[in-house]
Amino acid sequence: MVAQKSLYHPIDIGNVHIDGNLFLAPLAGYTDRAFRAICKDWGASFTYTEMVSSEGLARGSNNTVDLLIRATNEQQLAVQIFLPEASVAQRSLERLLQFNPTVIDINCGCPVPKVVKTGAGSTLLRYPNKIYEIVNTITRCTSVPVSVKIRLGWDANTINYHETTAAALSGGASMITMHARTKAMGYSGKADWPALTDLKQYVQTLSPEVPVFGSGDLFSASAAKEMLEQTGVDGVMFARGAMGNPFIFFETKHLLTSGIMPLPISLEQRIETLLNHLYRLGETRGEDLACREMRKHASAYFKGIPHAAKAKQALVQSTTYAQYEQVCGSIIEGRFLS
Repeated sequence: MVAQKSLYHPIDIGNVHIDGNLFLAPLAGYTDRAFRAICKDWGASFTYTEMVSSEGLARGSNNTVDLLIRATNEQQLAVQIFLPEASVAQRSLERLLQFNPTVIDINCGCPVPKVVKTGAGSTLLRYPNKIYEIVNTITRCTSVPVSVKIRLGWDANTINYHETTAAALSGGASMITMHARTKAMGYSGKADWPALTDLKQYVQTLSPEVPVFGSGDLFSASAAKEMLEQTGVDGVMFARGAMGNPFIFFETKHLLTSGIMPLPISLEQRIETLLNHLYRLGETRGEDLACREMRKHASAYFKGIPHAAKAKQALVQSTTYAQYEQVCGSIIEGRFLS
């Protein structure tokens, strides 16, 4: 068991110092700079971009470049890239470094078919040598620390996180994160937290200075505390648990540092954060697109709130700031939550 007083603490990733150990994981379609900014506001120690295509970077894609721009409150930012082999890293690295990433993260865990079929994401779990080559190529060319995000293995018959971790560390990785599921599981079933305990112990024998982070089934502050206590990992990455719930960073930090849960987030705070999120989206997307993109977030902000079905329906039908504001005002007045 890890002593409670040490559960929340700074992290060193290579030559980079991070003030805390509560990270926002990369989430395709969600961790754009508007959402990352909101999570920083609520206490995220460190944030990761959405998956960035190394091939798109190498080709100068404007859509790819847009993913690399920091929010105004992001002094530090990890960029997660996906790629099938080291040669792509070599071709894209110069362009990537122009955006001054704090950490470069290699995605070796995405189970989505359109990523896997390119040879990237979880496909790399089947080829530890490729993980080594990618990490080694980047670390030889830059002093920016490299982190690697893996899974248990391709499926239940090919659990190989020791091999993939050893490959990453041999290549010079400065941090390992594991989502404690296999590629075949996707996001189903239960995450294997005991494997995180084993991974931390394994890395301790190879490279004790390298932090290990855990991911999987972190939907509450108490779950994060339990993972830290039970597994001994150095920090946690919130993924789906942060969707519509940036408050999880504040709640977890409060729980880890005081030993008690803070008061529940009020409806007014939830609404204020939702609208702030919308306006930040609008700064880069414009009002029309921001209102459309906000729909997927808006429903998530009310997940678990009793009698919220009408509120969710009204929000996803909103197409202007004024309509969002009107619906939010009605929610606060209690007209939708009854």
